[in-house]
Amino acid sequence: MWAVLVSSQQINISYTMQDTITNAKKVAGEKAAELIRPGMVVGLGTGSTAYWAIQKIGSMVKQGLDIRAIATSEASARLAGDLGIPLTTFAATQHIDMDIDGADEISEKLDVIKGGGGALLREKIVAYHSRQLVIIADEHKYVPVLGKFPLAVEVIPFGWEITRVKLESLGCKPELRKKDGKIFITDNGNYIIDCAFGTIKDPAAVNAAIDDIPGVVESGLFVQMAHTVVLGFEDGSTKILQR
Repeated sequence: MWAVLVSSQQINISYTMQDTITNAKKVAGEKAAELIRPGMVVGLGTGSTAYWAIQKIGSMVKQGLDIRAIATSEASARLAGDLGIPLTTFAATQHIDMDIDGADEISEKLDVIKGGGGALLREKIVAYHSRQLVIIADEHKYVPVLGKFPLAVEVIPFGWEITRVKLESLGCKPELRKKDGKIFITDNGNYIIDCAFGTIKDPAAVNAAIDDIPGVVESGLFVQMAHTVVLGFEDGSTKILQR
């Protein structure tokens, strides 16, 4: 009986922590959405924090905010459509005023690891072409040095095995991403190799070394791309960091 009681308490604590982290993500996403101005073209990120930003943007659109958006994944595009957010494409516009997206890790230098959701390629394309990249995250994603979270690397299926070997030579432990027992396929039809580095002391050098490997499409390292970071805290407060 005592063992069951302890287990129940642990479950309750786990749910409480999950709820407060979700709240931290929500306030970060909503705070970032408030930076949007009428007439903007906005990048819509992907993931559990970007979800809240998109929800807020949808509410703002219903209240009359006039914007267009480019989604970084099929999932975000579907969510935007459900919320009535007008979508556009790079064929119709050559610039993005603001891109709001989440992160798996953010360093004190505002370098970022993304790709946990598998949308890193489209996320980087949208971020690169944005005048302002706003990264949103809960407080736990802000770390002194990147690398504890495995770095996602998108690779083409052909020759992925030798690409994995080359990635391993950079000092990481690479693992082909799977979901439900099957190889995870990105929206672009590629594979993802998650690379556990432990620490990444020089993100720019690691990013360059990865990009030099044939078969690599893109890495989830966003080096000095973020202009603004909005951190959400479990108590409902937010903090804005700028580069």
